[in-house]
This record gives sequence, structure tokens and C-alpha cells, in this order.
Amino acid sequence: MKWLKALNKVQIPTKGNIKTLEVGGKQLCIINNEDKIIATQSFCPHAGGHFSGGWFKNGHLVCPVHRYEYNLKTGRGAEGQGDYIHIYPTELREDGLYIGFEESWWSKLWG
Repeated sequence: MKWLKALNKVQIPTKGNIKTLEVGGKQLCIINNEDKIIATQSFCPHAGGHFSGGWFKNGHLVCPVHRYEYNLKTGRGAEGQGDYIHIYPTELREDGLYIGFEESWWSKLWG
């Protein structure tokens, strides 16, 4: 796993908010849900809605376009949706928030 610094501590979104940023060439949404920091892909796989305009409730991220819901722990869509979002591991360190990215065999050789 490769860890990249995403934000300084003062830049982390406050409780109940979503922030969009690019880390490691990927656009992510950083979510503060009940003081737990979660990183997800930024676009809904259903219709491409941007999660920065969405909200979260009961542990689910809600897309602003068609109100599709995704579990913030597993990334799975609600029953019957048949889709999911990618959840990236996060780690809060002394100097800020880090996001974990899986390393492919290719990047290990040539990265």
C-alpha cells in the first residue's frame, strides 16, 4: 500500500461536510461522518453525479442526481442497485490526513 498525504489537519472537512480534492492523480471526496474521515471516489457509478453535491445519512453517501445510496464502510450500493463505490483507506497522522492506494505489480516495478 502506498500512502500519500492529502490534507494538513486544518484542511480536513469539519463534521458533516464533504471536500473534493485530487490525490495521486485521482479525484476523491473526503467525508467527515461523525468525526470519522472517509475517502471515496468522487463520481457516482450510476449516472456520474458528483458526490460533492450529495450528502450522507445513516452511514450512507447519497448521490445528488438520483439519490442512489452507498455504504460508507463497504462501498456497496443499496439493495437492487448492483453497483458500488471505491472506499480508500485513510490514516490521520501528526502532520495530516493520508490516503492509501493499492500498488499494482506494474508500479512496483516501474513506479
